[in-house]
Amino acid sequence: MARWAIGIDIGGTFTDLVALDYDNGKLHSLKVLTTHDDPAKGVARGASLLMKTYDIAPALVVRIVHATTLFTNALIERRGARTGLLVTRGFKDIIEMGNERKYDLYDLTIDHIEPLVPRNLRGEVGGRVDASGAELEPLDMAAARDTMAQLVQAGVTSIAVCLLHSYRSDAHERLLRDCMAGEFPGVAVTLSSEVAPVIREYERISTTVANAYIQPLARQYLNALEERLAELGLDVKVLMMLSNGGLSHLDEARRNPIVLLESGPAAGATAAAHYGALDNRLNLLAFDMGGTTAKLCLIENGQPATAFSFEAARRKRFAQGSGLPINITTVDLIEIGAGGGSIAHQDPLRLLKVGPQSAGSEPGPACYGLGGTDPTVTDANLVLGYLNPDYFAGGALSIDARKANCAIRTIGERLSASVVDAAWGIHDIVAENMAAAARVHVAERGRDPADFVLICTGGGGPVHSYYVAQKIGVGTIVCPPAAGVASAFGLLVAPARADRARSFNFRPDSDSLDSLEEIFTALESQVNESLAPLADTFGPISLTRRADGRFAGQGFSLSVTLPPGPYRSGGPAGEDAARPSLIAAFEAEYRKKFGRTPPHVPIELVSLRVMGEAPPRRTFEPEALGRHAAPGPKATRPVYFSEAGGYIDTPVYGRERLPVGFAKDGPLLVEEPGTTLVIGPSGRIEHSPNGNLVITLRGDAA
Repeated sequence: MARWAIGIDIGGTFTDLVALDYDNGKLHSLKVLTTHDDPAKGVARGASLLMKTYDIAPALVVRIVHATTLFTNALIERRGARTGLLVTRGFKDIIEMGNERKYDLYDLTIDHIEPLVPRNLRGEVGGRVDASGAELEPLDMAAARDTMAQLVQAGVTSIAVCLLHSYRSDAHERLLRDCMAGEFPGVAVTLSSEVAPVIREYERISTTVANAYIQPLARQYLNALEERLAELGLDVKVLMMLSNGGLSHLDEARRNPIVLLESGPAAGATAAAHYGALDNRLNLLAFDMGGTTAKLCLIENGQPATAFSFEAARRKRFAQGSGLPINITTVDLIEIGAGGGSIAHQDPLRLLKVGPQSAGSEPGPACYGLGGTDPTVTDANLVLGYLNPDYFAGGALSIDARKANCAIRTIGERLSASVVDAAWGIHDIVAENMAAAARVHVAERGRDPADFVLICTGGGGPVHSYYVAQKIGVGTIVCPPAAGVASAFGLLVAPARADRARSFNFRPDSDSLDSLEEIFTALESQVNESLAPLADTFGPISLTRRADGRFAGQGFSLSVTLPPGPYRSGGPAGEDAARPSLIAAFEAEYRKKFGRTPPHVPIELVSLRVMGEAPPRRTFEPEALGRHAAPGPKATRPVYFSEAGGYIDTPVYGRERLPVGFAKDGPLLVEEPGTTLVIGPSGRIEHSPNGNLVITLRGDAA
């Protein structure tokens, strides 16, 4: 009997589902519209349809993995719980003061992001520990109880606790949690010492508050998800994709849902790295475009770039400091509001703009026929001939090309442009928006886009990749199998992963290595404990040590990978062999980023990190691709290409019929259930033995 794994990715417009048949090497997929009022309903409907369509017995499903943008959207749209905050006396306004930096020095009407907790829901408690964790003043529990009662009376259902220096001693925070559990058991509590035990007060408070803000919503949704799947007979533990690109069990997600914020994009980057490695393409720009947003991630040596903080809900795109700082490990990517549902409109200067507002799935683009009338990217792509109205989402969704044409005509009339010119303007602006984001993302890392291959995923990635690649100077595009649901597939090839961090000040040239080793050993124990419940299906565990370091006196830190431990004092001849290697690791990374190191300045490690990964014990081996004769096109239709100055009768191929070695010059389209790959006149396509479609752009195009 075949054994199955199911991946489920909720996006802003579609919920994507993938089923892997491990025994027969088959991949099946489908898309259903996301149900925003009750996302679990759409998941259950999609899972039921998937199992019915492909005759999947619930008892044979051995793994379910899930990713969702639900919690990110809750932060952006301010739909979380009424949240309170408990801080050390005198630090009530840190969440509002931030770092006292303007993200735009010359904007006199700058719009700072509003804190998630208003001032009347912030409480102060007496008690203090110093920077070493020693108690200076005992916790005033009587006053703390009164403060808690006031917050609960004000309607708070979730409380964030963030006390000064709790990254060194969490004793006071735990006392407050125990008190809350006894006095107000129905209120959710988040401790900074568990969510973000690292230095920098504002970032730590922001992360803790964000976790508390979405925690009740996360518990409600994840419980509903389990119940709905159980009703379908799927009695298997659900795994969640984390923002770091790894998987964890559902209990971890319930405790700290903040680690799920970038789960969907992380899955897309994981899938891109997987498919790129099949053809030995290890340096990639992963371009994932869905119905609401587009993401781009740099992948080097087969590994997606990783960051240890990011900003959610930015007020100004690309402006660091304009959003909510979140201290979690995450796949490092850039995201813009450009997707199939992005709405085209005129700005105050009467110029054409696209996004970030989106029609989503409710009502969706005009062509969905669900009540939407605004012109969107999907409507424009239909007018241009890139999409087949009879095969949208594999034919699962009925599309009305006439309504798309009417919506584009409306915006065209405002612009004094024809329907075709308006449609092309929308498509071209989206490509330029993504290319601009890509240039910034790559340049900030000191890389040249020409050295990378663009790998396109999502429902919109293959549609837009041809012109995006030209704009950023990339000469090769890769479109993997089932590209439209690549994020859902990425869930099923991702490793289990756990990250733990703790601030600890250490000078490698002089401080005790034994104390450093003690902290790292404790962090490794926490990582192993987190991954232990998954040992039957994931393993063995590999551990990586990292640290955030700086030269003494600097106000910023740099994260570096450290050599493997253990680190011990008193080596041969009284020498500590680990010291030079720790110093060399930091200096090498510093030179890589800044070119040189300052002379005669000691190094400080300020935060220690451990990352643990465990690959799936069973990997998916797809069935061998056919090598039969190349088929003819299944259809021909007029498609607009700007370099041709108009529509060209373009052959349309079904991806499932393309043999290995198939090669053809553009223009042509390749359709599959989840997306359509557009290859213009300057491109040439070839089908690799691993199932990737590789598009090479001529020099004049790239």
